[in-house]
Amino acid sequence: MSYGVDARELYEALARHDEEEPYKTIVTPWLDRARDGYRAWLATAAEDSLWWAEKETEPGGRELVWELYALHRVSDLLLLTVQPPFEEPGSPDPQPVLSERQYLHVFASLGMTWFEDGDAFDPFLHEIVEVEQADAPHAPIEITEVVRPGLMLGRLLFNRAGVRIRAGVEHAQRGVADRSPLYWTFLRRHRLTVDLSQGWGSNSQWRTPFRLDYRTPAGDRLNVAGYRPIDGDAGLHPDHPNNLSREERLLTPGERRELLRHRCLLRAPVAADALAGSPGWERDLMPFDWRLPGYGD
Repeated sequence: MSYGVDARELYEALARHDEEEPYKTIVTPWLDRARDGYRAWLATAAEDSLWWAEKETEPGGRELVWELYALHRVSDLLLLTVQPPFEEPGSPDPQPVLSERQYLHVFASLGMTWFEDGDAFDPFLHEIVEVEQADAPHAPIEITEVVRPGLMLGRLLFNRAGVRIRAGVEHAQRGVADRSPLYWTFLRRHRLTVDLSQGWGSNSQWRTPFRLDYRTPAGDRLNVAGYRPIDGDAGLHPDHPNNLSREERLLTPGERRELLRHRCLLRAPVAADALAGSPGWERDLMPFDWRLPGYGD
C-alpha cells in the first residue's frame, strides 16, 4: 500500500545524512508527508484484533508488519548514542542524529506514546542494557536506571525501555543478560543482534516481519504470529523444519521461555558445553516463530 512515504526511505536518508540539522531537513519533511493515511494505517496494528492473521493472504496486513519492522530500524539507528560503547579499543562514538525530545516527537507524531516505568522490572517493557552483579546470588532483578524510554502503539509494544539493573547471578548474569545476542533486533551498539533481515539483499531484507507483542486486559500476548510450539510438536518428526532444531532442543523449556520473554538469554545455558560444539549456534537459533502454549492451539 502506498501513502507517499515509507520508513525505509527515512532510515536510509538518516543513515547516510551529512546534514547539520537532519531533523529539520530530513525528518520534518518526512513527517509532513506521513500524516493522515499513513498514521491511520499504522493504527491498524494498535489492537490485538487478529489483523496480523491476514498478513499472509492480505497485502495490507503483510505490508504493515514489514513497515513496522522498518520503523523499528529507524528507532534502532536513532538510539545508538544512548547505548554502552562496544567493548573494543578505539571504537569511535557515534554522533547523535536527533535529541531525545526530537526522537520522541517523531514517534508521537505517528500515534505512539512513550513510557519509562522504572519502578519494577518487567521483561515485556524493559530491555536490559547493563547488569550490576549483586553479591547475593538470589537477589531479584531491580532497576537502577532507565536510560531510554520505550514506546507503545496502543496495546502493541513498539520498543522496550532500556534499563540498567542490579541482580543476583541466579536471575541475570553479567556478560550474558546484557551482552548475549538480542533477537528480534536489527542494531545495538554494544551487543550482537539477530533478526531475519540479516544475510538478505538490499531489497529482500526489508521484507522482515515485526514481532507483535500485545499488553491486553486479559494478559500479555507474545509473538502472536508465531506458529511453532515452543516445546516442539510431538506429532512431527524431530527433523521436520517446523519442529525444534538440535540447538533449540538443547535449551531447557525454561531457557526457551526466558529467551522469548526477554529476547535474549539471562544466564549461560545449562547445556553450554554441548552447544559449544556447534560454533555459531546462537545465530542458528530460530525463535522467531515460537508460540507459547495456548496461542492458537
